[in-house]
Amino acid sequence: MSVKTMTNRMMTGILSRLSLRARLIIVLLTLGLLGIAGYHTERVLNVQYYLRLARARIADIRYAPAPPPQADHIAPLFSPEVIYWEDDIVRWSQQYNLDPNLLATVMQIESCGHPTVNSPAGAQGLFQVMPFHFADGENMLDPDTNAMRGARFLNECIGWASGDIGLAMACYNGGPGVIQRNPANWYSEVKRYYAWGVPIYADALVHKTESETLTRWMNAGGARLCNSASSQLGLR
Repeated sequence: MSVKTMTNRMMTGILSRLSLRARLIIVLLTLGLLGIAGYHTERVLNVQYYLRLARARIADIRYAPAPPPQADHIAPLFSPEVIYWEDDIVRWSQQYNLDPNLLATVMQIESCGHPTVNSPAGAQGLFQVMPFHFADGENMLDPDTNAMRGARFLNECIGWASGDIGLAMACYNGGPGVIQRNPANWYSEVKRYYAWGVPIYADALVHKTESETLTRWMNAGGARLCNSASSQLGLR
């Protein structure tokens, strides 16, 4: 009798003496371990996809939760409508322990600094926060309230994404479910959000004065949003 046959018989005998509940637990644990291994393998295989999608060499942007950021300005590459909010962005970043350039990047793509804009899906204000994030009676368009709710959700996304800022941005746009999903299966809007946001944030981290990705975002339709924001803020 071969060793393999003996081993199989031994395992069969052991399992036969276990209760149905115990056998189910063993099966579930085995499947869980295989799922974890498969998930990490999938993440490795999709590194190149992430790089192509973002068009930037920033595969390892990470969020450091402490100490709180002490930056007193944002990168000069952002549009005038976002820079209009610079003092507030810095204040919010310190209040909610976020990089001000990350908050500025999210504001750039979400509203271009337009405080009262809303989306067809119902997202509201500067950070385009969905109504279900607000408490009853809160003014969703109040900048401080909108920033609080947006920053809290962004922090949650950073935690769910284990500090991966690119995934956190995808989560902010498409919800936490995208983190566990193959990026190839993301909704088109989430893919675009990732492709715009990650390189713009990478440029802001090194304090560039211009961002080619931001320029492409403007040309792809962002300029219309910024023109509306400029009128609302009295900048033109």
